Amino acid sequence: MLGGVGRFFLTFPASDYTLGSSFPYREAPMKSAAVGFRAHSGWVALVAVCLEKDEPVVLSRQRVHLVKTFNYSFRQPYHTAEKMPLPEGRRFISQVRAEAERLAYRAIREVQRNLDEAQYRLSHFGLLVASGRALPNLEKILAAHTLIHTADGELFRAALSLAGRKHGLKEFQEREKNLLGRGAEVLRISEGALLRELTELGRGLGPPWSRDEKFATLAAWLALRD
Repeated sequence: MLGGVGRFFLTFPASDYTLGSSFPYREAPMKSAAVGFRAHSGWVALVAVCLEKDEPVVLSRQRVHLVKTFNYSFRQPYHTAEKMPLPEGRRFISQVRAEAERLAYRAIREVQRNLDEAQYRLSHFGLLVASGRALPNLEKILAAHTLIHTADGELFRAALSLAGRKHGLKEFQEREKNLLGRGAEVLRISEGALLRELTELGRGLGPPWSRDEKFATLAAWLALRD
């Protein structure tokens, strides 16, 4: 559900009790977890994953807003800035960028807190990216409609990347068009088999479990294997 309301499916590890010991229990070590992101204009699909015997387990999933005002103007900041004088457009984009960075940081912090309570340590994040080509200056971006589309998406991906690194998480990036191929290579299965496994992971969770959640899951999975 958009707006930061999500579902958590946390598995709490049982304590390791030792009969006859002077200590009542020994705490189990925290397991590593990763969060994967598939970003859109103004929101992101976020899935947290751990590995059990090298197989992924979905711990939580959310759809989170990266803008407070969820409308076209803020979700497409470069499109909005195109209609403004350049100095005003620059300020507007900076405002949206700062807000996206705050909301991304807050979303990761909340996931981290919930996982920590369940004895999982959030250590990695996986982010799906587009072409990876550097964008020119703002004036040139606003003069080319294809660059405007690219810049809108890049703003929100960059906010997620910065937020993850600020939390001290190890970053894994992959171009979305290469994701299934990379996953198949790393996991040594066919792309078809991998997609079926991703689909099966969501069978017991209920909706939403679309391409967004599947790809975010795979990004997190590969982050833990990186």
